[in-house]
Amino acid sequence: MKSLMLFLLFSGTMMAFAVAWNVVDPHMETAIEFTNAPWEDVLAKAKVENKIIFLDIYASWCGPCKMLKRTTFTDKEVGAFFNTHFVNVTLDGEQGEGLVMAKRYQLQAYPTLLFIFPDGSVKREAVGYHSPKKLLEVAQEVSGIDAMDNN
Repeated sequence: MKSLMLFLLFSGTMMAFAVAWNVVDPHMETAIEFTNAPWEDVLAKAKVENKIIFLDIYASWCGPCKMLKRTTFTDKEVGAFFNTHFVNVTLDGEQGEGLVMAKRYQLQAYPTLLFIFPDGSVKREAVGYHSPKKLLEVAQEVSGIDAMDNN
């Protein structure tokens, strides 16, 4: 009986943890300032500002996508760098314009992080979860700017 009670307590705790870890408020504040402008407006803005577009394409059911939003996109250093050097967009790859973009860029997995020139061509693709440090390294390589130059 004692073993059963411990098992149930452990199982319940693990289930609660799993639910809490996978639930992400779609309105969660992130350090990266994402625009919700239509894609053609994003391309025009990137051209005018002479910036590369950072496009995060995710799925609502994707665990690594949720981790990325919860840990990496809320990092203040990541936010400062991305807000300075990129036009930032995030789209659900299974709805609306996100579905169109997922097809256009032939996504194979979620999350897919694309760094896109203002003409719409892809400069760099990164797939899967990236820690704040790793995503900053990728972004610095793409932009040709060291994070220390950003201070």
